[in-house]
Amino acid sequence: MTTLSQILQTKIVAIIRGANPKDVLKIAYALQEGGVKALEITINSPKALSVIEEVADKIGNAVLVGAGTVLDAETAKSAISAGAKFIISPIVDLETIKMTKRYGLVSIPGAYTPTEIVTAYANGGDIIKVFPASSGVQYIKDIRGPLAHIPLMPTGGVNLENIAEYQKAGAVAFGIGSALVDTKNEITQAYLQQLTIRAIKYIQSVSST
Repeated sequence: MTTLSQILQTKIVAIIRGANPKDVLKIAYALQEGGVKALEITINSPKALSVIEEVADKIGNAVLVGAGTVLDAETAKSAISAGAKFIISPIVDLETIKMTKRYGLVSIPGAYTPTEIVTAYANGGDIIKVFPASSGVQYIKDIRGPLAHIPLMPTGGVNLENIAEYQKAGAVAFGIGSALVDTKNEITQAYLQQLTIRAIKYIQSVSST
């Protein structure tokens, strides 16, 4: 199964931002146990590249490990060298898309306006991250009207209460940050068990819609 098809099949991309490097592998295992198959480790997290390398090395055969908050092509290349299988950005940076595609990987640039979304897709974005998605489900419905051919991944503001509505509106995947992985919490065994339970709920919510 290709990286793109796996993301589209499981739909949930768990965003790990700001975690203590020693905790990320434990978080990744807990998410994997809950059925999450795609993890985004943000570049602005401590020791992000070494964390990507560690997680990709340990469970990269079972879980897709990607880099997030990538703002430029140089950072994308470094993340790819560390083992990232997909690159996610909060912006449309054409050189970042180009670098990602040069290595045959999945590019998920961030865009908001129709013009940004079309530009990102026309320049090689595989899925377009609609960010921020906190404006609500109706915006996705409105965008899907004229741009139904472009796969959209709302990120920021998606949670268990509204994810089914986003899927009904036509979203193909979902970036879930602190609503799933809240790295401000102490990463105890009890927290990890709850994380697995939350992951299961997210997977079930997109599988039953």
